[in-house]
Amino acid sequence: MTDRKRHAPISRDTMAYVLAGGRGSRLMEMTDNRAKPAVYFGGKTRIIDFALSNAINSGIRRIGVATQYKAHSLIRHLQRGWNFLRPERNESFDVLPASQRVSEDQWYAGTADAVYQNIDIIEDYAPQYIVILAGDHVYKMDYEIMLQQHVDSGADVTVGCLEVPRMEAVGFGVMHVDDTGRITAFVEKPIDPPAIPGRPDTALASMGIYVFDTKFLMDQLRRDAADPKSSRDFGKDIIPHIVKHGTAQAHSFNRSVVRSENEYDAYWRDVGTVDAYWQANIDLTDVVPPLDIYDRNWPIWTYSEITPPAKFVHDEDGRRGQAISSLVSGDCIISGGSLMRSLLFTGVRQRSYSSLDHAVVLPHATIGRSARITRAAARRHG
Repeated sequence: MTDRKRHAPISRDTMAYVLAGGRGSRLMEMTDNRAKPAVYFGGKTRIIDFALSNAINSGIRRIGVATQYKAHSLIRHLQRGWNFLRPERNESFDVLPASQRVSEDQWYAGTADAVYQNIDIIEDYAPQYIVILAGDHVYKMDYEIMLQQHVDSGADVTVGCLEVPRMEAVGFGVMHVDDTGRITAFVEKPIDPPAIPGRPDTALASMGIYVFDTKFLMDQLRRDAADPKSSRDFGKDIIPHIVKHGTAQAHSFNRSVVRSENEYDAYWRDVGTVDAYWQANIDLTDVVPPLDIYDRNWPIWTYSEITPPAKFVHDEDGRRGQAISSLVSGDCIISGGSLMRSLLFTGVRQRSYSSLDHAVVLPHATIGRSARITRAAARRHG
C-alpha cells in the first residue's frame, strides 16, 4: 500500500494529458450518445475517473483532457466532478475539445495530433514532464513511480506495459525489450502479435501510457506534424520513431500497480466490448472483488450526484424487495423484486415479481413487473 501523504517534487512538475476522444464502437449502444471514457462503471463512476484519480492520487495537479466524439456527456461530467483544482495553488484542469485550432478543416487526426493541437496550452504551463494517458481503461496505478523511473533512466520516452495473452494483443501496441528494459521493437495492433521470447502464448503490450520530458515531446510532435506520411498517432508513428532513433524504456505495470490488502492480482481492464464491460462490473459483486473500489488509500474520485438512499419495499412470498451479493446505488427503488449478483446504477426502478441475476442495469432504467434478466446489461430506452 502506498503512503499518499507525501509526493516527490517530480509530480508537482508534471502534467497529465488524458486522451478521451474515442468512441469505443465495440460497446455498441452504450456509446451511441457518449464517448467510451464517459461510460458508467462500478455503480457511480465513469471510466475516465480511474485515470484522473490515479493522477490526483499520484500527486499530479495539472491535468488536460482532450475530447472529440460526442463529448457533451463527458464534458458535463468533468465540469461537475473535476472542478476542485485551483489555479491559485498552481493547479489546473483543462477540457480541450477538438476545435480546429491548427486548421479550419481539421479535427484531431490521431492521438498525437490531439496533443499537438494544444501545444501552446501545454507550453504556457511549462511542466518539466508530461504523462500521456488513455481515458478508457480501468485500473489503479501510481504514476509517480513511473515518473521516477523515467527520470532515473534518462530515456526519451517511458512506455507503460503489461503482459497479455498473445492473441489478445492484436488491439494493442506490442513491444520487445532487452535485459535492461530498453524497447528494441514496437508495432501497433499487429495481426500476428510477436510473443515474449521463450513464452509463445504471451505478448508484452503497451498500456497507452507514455512519460516524456515535455520539451522532447513538443519537438517530436512538431517533427511528426511536418511529415505528410504520418497518421499522427503515438502508437503508429511517435513511439516507433523514438524506438528507432532514440531511447525508449519499458515500465512494467507490476512496479506501480496500486493494490489494497484485499487485492492480489495486477488489475487492468480495457472493457472495450459489451461482454468485457459486463464481466468487469459483475466481478465487483464478488465477496473479495479483483478491484477494490473501497480502498480509502486510493479513492476513485467522481461527480457525486445528490440522491436519496436506495429503498427496498414489500415483504411477502414472491414479492419481496431484496438483494444478495449485489451493489445497489442511490435513488434505486426495489419494489417487490429480487436481485442476485447484480449491479444497479443510480435511479433504477425494479417492479414487483421481477428478478435480476448477474445483471448490470445502467442509470434510470426501469425493470418491469415480472421481468426476468439473467447475465445481461440493460439500459434505459430513449
